[in-house]
Amino acid sequence: MSSFRHFFQELPRLRVAVLGDLMLDTYFFGQVDRVSPEAPVPVVAHQRQEERIGGAGNVALNFKSLGADVQLISIVGSDAPGQILRDLLTEQAVGTDLLFADPNRPTTRKTRVLDRNKQLLRLDHESVAELSPEMETQILAQLTKYLISERPQLLVLEDYNKGMLTPSLIESVIRTCRSLNIVTAVDPKKKNFFAYRGVDLFKPNWREVADALNVSGDPNPSLLEQVHGQLHERLDHAVSLITLSDKGIFYQTDSHAEWLNGFKRNVADVSGAGDTVIAVAAAAYALTKDASIMAKLANLAGGLVCEQVGTSPIDRERLEQESSKLGWC
Repeated sequence: MSSFRHFFQELPRLRVAVLGDLMLDTYFFGQVDRVSPEAPVPVVAHQRQEERIGGAGNVALNFKSLGADVQLISIVGSDAPGQILRDLLTEQAVGTDLLFADPNRPTTRKTRVLDRNKQLLRLDHESVAELSPEMETQILAQLTKYLISERPQLLVLEDYNKGMLTPSLIESVIRTCRSLNIVTAVDPKKKNFFAYRGVDLFKPNWREVADALNVSGDPNPSLLEQVHGQLHERLDHAVSLITLSDKGIFYQTDSHAEWLNGFKRNVADVSGAGDTVIAVAAAAYALTKDASIMAKLANLAGGLVCEQVGTSPIDRERLEQESSKLGWC
């Protein structure tokens, strides 16, 4: 049996914890036919509204779409958007037992106004302050209890710089996971970029890693290997996975490095592609421990979701079909 086939067969038995910043994405769809007489701005005739799960929740949805069992660990406010998120997650069978309400902060909400699917405006309701020590202690205690009792094979840290992931929480969670042999993966952002020491899989995009390491110029194989070396020196991680937009994906372990070209696709929307890449990559690495399989599947999945308008999780059946066409399974 190929390792790719093993991956798809084992997905229903994969248990995953996703820890990070949860958001509610609200979309107002309408049509613009005139300019307001009150100010030089378009008047949008409202047609419909949609509420979608965003941030770390979208990563959880990708795992759910793959067939895995998912527990989400995050915070919401004690408000209506927080309840909407709870209801949406429950509808998608994503575990919410570790979804905490913080009365001192609003639920992170991004509201977009669109004219014929073209975005006109985005309004953000959020607090980016770090968790209070009391809330961090509560979350860490409950999460540690969950990790010890349930022993998921994988924990993904999803950082959007909204305050959920503090340096001390990151350090404690990774240390606990290492002691329990739970694979850890992270999709980092600028603020805590080097806080993830000891993680198994580190997945930035090229812009993020170039900014963090003050690297200039376009990526090339030699430069990417140097970047991995600098990351490994500071993070002591197992695998670097660097996404390169339409240029594909690069990965490196202690013994091997490879740049995989991107697949030619009819790109409709790149929204959420990074969420799909980290979910597929982390799942593949947790189940196979093979970085080559991980990178190939993640590279393929990222291209597939870019063919869809709007953020949407990976279609497991299509991913398997496309893998089969490529002769992988």
